[in-house]
Amino acid sequence: MPEQTTISTRPGARYAGPVWTLILLAPLIAEVLNGATRLSVLFAFIPETMVWGCGALLCRELVRRWRAGGVSLLLLGLGLSIAEEFVIQQTSLAPLPFPGAHAEYGRALDVNWLYFLFMLGYESVFVVLVPVAVTELLFPARRSKAWLRTRGFAAICVVFVAGSLLAGYAWIKRARPSLHAAPYQPPMTTVAAGVAAIFLLGWAACALRGTGRGGAERAGKTISPWFTGTVAFVLAAGWDWLIALLFTPIRFAAWVAIAGGCLWALVAFLLVRRWSQSAEQGAPGWSEMQRWSLAFGSILAIMSTGYLSTKGWKHADLVFKAILNVLAVAGLIWLGIRVRTRKAQPAG
Repeated sequence: MPEQTTISTRPGARYAGPVWTLILLAPLIAEVLNGATRLSVLFAFIPETMVWGCGALLCRELVRRWRAGGVSLLLLGLGLSIAEEFVIQQTSLAPLPFPGAHAEYGRALDVNWLYFLFMLGYESVFVVLVPVAVTELLFPARRSKAWLRTRGFAAICVVFVAGSLLAGYAWIKRARPSLHAAPYQPPMTTVAAGVAAIFLLGWAACALRGTGRGGAERAGKTISPWFTGTVAFVLAAGWDWLIALLFTPIRFAAWVAIAGGCLWALVAFLLVRRWSQSAEQGAPGWSEMQRWSLAFGSILAIMSTGYLSTKGWKHADLVFKAILNVLAVAGLIWLGIRVRTRKAQPAG
């Protein structure tokens, strides 16, 4: 018994649960539940875990070490997305190789701007923000703590770099040629601009560490979780419209779509930020149930819109996605019940 007590109180053992949960949830939510990674290519989950899982964990760790808030986490998530799109796999730089895609639509200055905008929003939210929120709802007592020691942080960085090299090689040298895409070498100035943007976002995340931190919840009318969940579903499902434009015959000036996407993202950011800020006296309150409903609504949206692109899938892939989606909904409902039955905590 004393030995078990010693093991359970070690920092590594105490935080192993949330660490591994986030590492697995980030690629599961962003890549598997929506059908981007199917059963037939499930081996891709390994580098996705190394890049997305470790990347999300690093973003969350920096935010906790800086004692920062949601704005800083979002900025780091944007930086992680740029790393993927400009450096690791360079998907937003090379001409799109996907069958049926209009590769030139929204492409200028060696960047697929429409595709990049979609991924910038999607990856920052569903790789970082949502998985972090779900993990912290699962482990509320450890939400405000950093989960890694210095050695653990360094080890995660090494795994992230190794995963990035593996993912870059798998996409650029293997996947693109299999799609009959011509070799492409992005201009180094464009890649350098992406790297500069990553460092700038990291600096801004640290500089704005006092922004977006929730305070104590004050008395006032609480926003309905049903309402926040519905809004999250609409915002997330509507975002899918951007990527759909690359595969549909609908045509209007690409800058109109890009401007509309930026406006959509701005509205989503301002709305959620207003809700989650410390409530003024008499203003709507914010609790863990609202945080859960945002995650639930947004995840439900990407799972639903994922079925729009299942034409031509193998039967096993479709069954696999359906089973995982049902399990995910059941798990999220269980989490919602668990959150509701415990004392509400502020969720900044």
